[in-house]
Amino acid sequence: MMGEQGSGLTPGALAGMLGISPTTLRTWHRRYGLGPSARTSGNHRRYTPADVERLRRMVELTAKGLAPAAAAGIVLSEPPPAVATPAPRVDLSPDAARAVRRGFLNAACRLDEPLMRDLAVKLIAEHGVVDSWHQVFMPTLVQLGRRAAARGRGVEVEHVTTAAVLHALRGVPFPAAEGRLAALLACAPDEQHTLPLEALGAALSECDSTWRHLGARLPARALLDAVGKLRPAVVVVWAHRAELAREVPLRTLATRFDAVVAVAGPGWDPLVVPAGAERLTSLRHGVRVVLRATGRTG
Repeated sequence: MMGEQGSGLTPGALAGMLGISPTTLRTWHRRYGLGPSARTSGNHRRYTPADVERLRRMVELTAKGLAPAAAAGIVLSEPPPAVATPAPRVDLSPDAARAVRRGFLNAACRLDEPLMRDLAVKLIAEHGVVDSWHQVFMPTLVQLGRRAAARGRGVEVEHVTTAAVLHALRGVPFPAAEGRLAALLACAPDEQHTLPLEALGAALSECDSTWRHLGARLPARALLDAVGKLRPAVVVVWAHRAELAREVPLRTLATRFDAVVAVAGPGWDPLVVPAGAERLTSLRHGVRVVLRATGRTG
């Protein structure tokens, strides 16, 4: 992925990945020399994998209570960190997917979020976001949702599972933000289900495609304003119920802006969408639409 292996991470992307503010990152660069060691052809600063590992260590030490100056002294005195080469992705077979789902579901029923996080992170690292979502995360969440509805209890299991999956998805590094924004991801007004868009964003990061996620319950006016400011190649709007989808200014999006408009989620199924708007049928389909709109294949 370009996020860590190609041109490196931007300061903003690294700050988000480490869970610290960009101001903290700049301070550590200025005071202790823990800055980016690479530059792009356009002279933009980028953090290499070795830089990232040093800063992970810095975060670890300061989280244990060390003052930043003391932590920086330790980090700078240590040998250069070894950077592991990512293992090649392998297809997730049906048998393996069933076994992983069983383990994930058992951990969910015990509310063992640390184990679920570990399983989810490893699954994405080995098989990628798309396979992990289609074969493990989504089927497990659907099963838990149906079980909770049938029994009238168990919503806490579904919520903890969602949190574990979200943690793993947000661990996928953002690509370098260069050129036109590839995709703007938004929920319908009053829509609170954001996890499918988080999955799409993580899958796009794996393909080095830039994206922004505007979060839950986005007012129609705010969506139009954001598209006008950011001018993305693709706008994806998610809705899980038809009454929420109807609140989206879809016709305006399709006619006012130079962007591919795509709708996702079951809320759009019973509705007629304007000509030119594309219905996304899966996470894999969503990735293909964005890559195609930005002149790439996948």
